Amino acid sequence: MVRVQSFVFSPLAENTYVLYDETGEAVIIDPGCYDTRERAELSGFIEQNKLKPGKLLNTHAHIDHILGNAFVKRQYEIELYLHPADLPVLRSAPIMAPHFGIMTYEETDVDHFLEAGQRISFGKSELEVRFVPGHAPGHVAFVNHADRFVIGGDVLFRGSIGRYDFPLSDYDTLIHSIRTQLYTLPDDYTVYPGHAQPTTIGHEKKNNPFVRL
Repeated sequence: MVRVQSFVFSPLAENTYVLYDETGEAVIIDPGCYDTRERAELSGFIEQNKLKPGKLLNTHAHIDHILGNAFVKRQYEIELYLHPADLPVLRSAPIMAPHFGIMTYEETDVDHFLEAGQRISFGKSELEVRFVPGHAPGHVAFVNHADRFVIGGDVLFRGSIGRYDFPLSDYDTLIHSIRTQLYTLPDDYTVYPGHAQPTTIGHEKKNNPFVRL
């Protein structure tokens, strides 16, 4: 069984996730840890639970989701996975960071490119990569079918959707991604978003004003 531990990091209140199972092997998704205290919180949890991080995954490369990439790569000697379509977003991060009041962003390289349908393994567990562009051109979601949840980044929120007014964002593409890649999952799947509280596929199908079925 996969356990999902979330942290709320940075002035932008981004959700960072550590996923791990009974083997102790783990993946870190979208580390937004911004300062020394937040980095200590993340590493303290990993140390206290004797976890062994094996991969660093980004749903997309907006600045709030990648603030801790360099720290995590260095701290755990692991490699970064990102969809290639989000490379322009990643490369623009040093320019975008000051616009959000972030003055200490450290760049790092991508080691592996993600693709739709790919399976990411850790311990006895597996994540399916789903391509969900719109909020960002290379946005992906990570689906765990055994435990029925999605790490969804900034695509679908409780009662809302990701912003589509950023450079390289597109409203119609975002809605299409939600309908074809997330709403095709069973209603009881939990969605862990990039900000705020979790929701379920079924709740959003019935209640989301942007994409109600």
